[in-house]
Amino acid sequence: MKKIVIVAILFSLSYGLTAQISLGPKIGYTTGKLSIDQSDVTTSLKNSLVFGAFLRLGDKYYLQPEINWYTAGGVFKAPSVGGGLSPVEDEVELKSIQIPLYVGFKLFDLKLVQIRAQAGPTASFITDKTINPLAVGQTTSVIKETDISDILWGFQFGGGVDVLMFTLDVQYMLGLNTVIGDINVNGTTVKFDSKQQGFMVTLGWKII
Repeated sequence: MKKIVIVAILFSLSYGLTAQISLGPKIGYTTGKLSIDQSDVTTSLKNSLVFGAFLRLGDKYYLQPEINWYTAGGVFKAPSVGGGLSPVEDEVELKSIQIPLYVGFKLFDLKLVQIRAQAGPTASFITDKTINPLAVGQTTSVIKETDISDILWGFQFGGGVDVLMFTLDVQYMLGLNTVIGDINVNGTTVKFDSKQQGFMVTLGWKII
């Protein structure tokens, strides 16, 4: 009996995931901040446009992998680092390819309008790192490229609305590993312990 129930559940899920396929481009906007574990270190995070594509497999229950391109970054400020007397101010810009995988389901289906909830893991691969010193008298960056993670793991959750061929998603992004961890400056270890968090809003067009 248990085997029959398990087979029935697997068949229902597989049918639900293959009953409908949607594919299309998307564009959006990200805004957020980097958490910092130091009271004397401050940071700001740049807002950024997002360009990408999505594939939705399923109807009431679905899987939605995506690929997105965006530029993130911010300015890290500190009164001094490593016993120096000069303030530190480094601007960091990161170009990223983000690949999330959402699991979702429809909360309401009003034919022309559907309301969804979804969540899932995400990986952001850093393809380019740019670091510039901004403080007066600061000639070199305190933060180095090797101090920045190459892959940022995260978890995103939120909801969406489908109207005809358009799909609007609002996600909260929660970083699981540090963008910049501990760095060594003149023999002193500075704990940045920064994790990315914020919102992503995207608008997609289902061409299929």
